[in-house]
Formats: sequence, structure tokens, C-alpha cells
Amino acid sequence: MQQSLFQIALLVKDYDEAIEFYTQKLSFRLLEDTEIPAQNKRWVVIAPPGTSQTQILLARASRPEQIARIGDQTGGRVFLFLSTDDLMRDYQQMLAKGVSIVREPEQQAYGKVLVFADLYGNQWDLIERNLDLE
Repeated sequence: MQQSLFQIALLVKDYDEAIEFYTQKLSFRLLEDTEIPAQNKRWVVIAPPGTSQTQILLARASRPEQIARIGDQTGGRVFLFLSTDDLMRDYQQMLAKGVSIVREPEQQAYGKVLVFADLYGNQWDLIERNLDLE
């Protein structure tokens, strides 16, 4: 058997503001934006630059318990881990685009890492892994 995780749902307040943040500030690609009128929602899928293997479904929260979880899907822990080939390049771009940096870049045994927050406050690790650990 061979399985892989290819998509994860991320709760958002508004499709358009989320698309703008991820595509303009983080350079993600918009893969799909399909209206689903019968359900009063859209199927919005994005992916980090350079890959389509892992995708994020931007899911607009519609019920009070979903709305309460926007920006806090993991109880304040880092939620998503984004790999990069050049952390300092991406860090400078994030600063220039006004992305909120929660923890400045630092060297760890596994590589360079920083923590940033998306537009709703979800925390992400940006990691440039050591080549010798791969």
C-alpha cells in the first residue's frame, strides 16, 4: 500500500482575503477556485510555490464552532510546516510584504527555522533543512 497526504483544510473567514494573503504575501499558487452555489461555498485550493503535491483547501468557516477555530486550529501550536531551499531569501521577502514574524530565524540541529503567522494568526514553521539530514 502507498498513501500520501495531499490536501489539508484550513479554516478562513473570507475566501478572497485568504487567496490574496497566500498568493501575494507567500507566493502560493491558486490551483482552483470553483463556486458551489448549492452549498453557498467555493472549492478553493492553493499550493506552495514549486509543488502541487501538497495542497491547502481554504475552507470558509460557516458555523459558530468553526468560526471560533479560525487562526487557532491547533490550540496555539505551530500548525503547518513549510519547507524552503533558502530561508533567508524567504524571510526577507516576508518582511518586505508585511508577514508577521513570530520568532526570528535561528539555527537548529535540523536546519534553519523561523515562525510566522498567517493573516488569521495560525503559526507556521518555515524550515530550511540541513542537506546532510535528508
